[in-house]
Amino acid sequence: MKTIGLGNALVDVLLRLDSDEVLKEVGIEKGAMDLIDRNKMLVIRKARQQLESNTAPGGSVSNSMRAMARLGAHTGYIGKTGTDELSDFYEEELRKAGVTPHLIKVPGETGSSTVLISPDGERTMATYLGPAADLVADELQEDIICKYNCIYIEGYLIVNGSLLRRAMELAKQCGLLVALDLANFHVVRGNRELLHELVPKYVDILFCNESEAEAYTGQPAREAILTLSKEVQIAIVTLGKEGALIAAEGQVTVIPVSGGKPVDTTGAGDHFAAGFLYGFTRNATIEQSGRIGSLLAGNIIDVIGAKIPDERWEQIKLKVNEILA
Repeated sequence: MKTIGLGNALVDVLLRLDSDEVLKEVGIEKGAMDLIDRNKMLVIRKARQQLESNTAPGGSVSNSMRAMARLGAHTGYIGKTGTDELSDFYEEELRKAGVTPHLIKVPGETGSSTVLISPDGERTMATYLGPAADLVADELQEDIICKYNCIYIEGYLIVNGSLLRRAMELAKQCGLLVALDLANFHVVRGNRELLHELVPKYVDILFCNESEAEAYTGQPAREAILTLSKEVQIAIVTLGKEGALIAAEGQVTVIPVSGGKPVDTTGAGDHFAAGFLYGFTRNATIEQSGRIGSLLAGNIIDVIGAKIPDERWEQIKLKVNEILA
């Protein structure tokens, strides 16, 4: 099976601050997670030139597609970027990971999510969506989507109802399975009516964490999983340090957590989804797919950022093969 992702194409930048003056300059409260405008983004990028930084391709579904590709899956990615050096970097990193990029490029700066790390270790997140937020339904190309067997859609796109609906309609017209991540409980609460329409109608595989499951169903996770399983073919609720629940064909499978004490939980859900979808494309059992998801999540929480280091992948692949044996 070939899987294509659809999401917000953002570059992640980890920026180590010498002081909190940059935060004052751009007017961001320390420790906050803010959407910022272009002017604030340009101030941050100027400051970045003099500071220690680490850059990586981001966006939750992009993270998943790259992780799947590193395991050997055939994946592609649809997103919208600018025409700057970050756009070139983003495309190059997708290709390096083995993902086929289907990027829509428009003049301007590519969106970025900057994590500003203060000298005391506290993190402030500033996200400039840029072109990523302007992807529209008419820009989706049926001939591209029809080359794949499954589409994995980023939950943050729920705020763009026409885009989300069109993506799901095209996928079904082409005979694809539709997988959706609910992304954030605030997004779910603000778009419950649309979700309750689209999920039962189009979605085959639904990913969410316990707060998102509760926001969608009004029930705690262990009750929500049963409700969700009546609407989709496979429902997955991740539970942090308690692992995950997967419901399919009337059965609930408990997946134990993998890895030790988290260093950074960024990207854990993205990598669980990647592992599960990889197993699913290999015709693995629900339990095997869940264990692969847990394995990848356990590796990403052991490092800073949302990218598993290159040197870990050979060992990960050996463990995946053991799970699939």
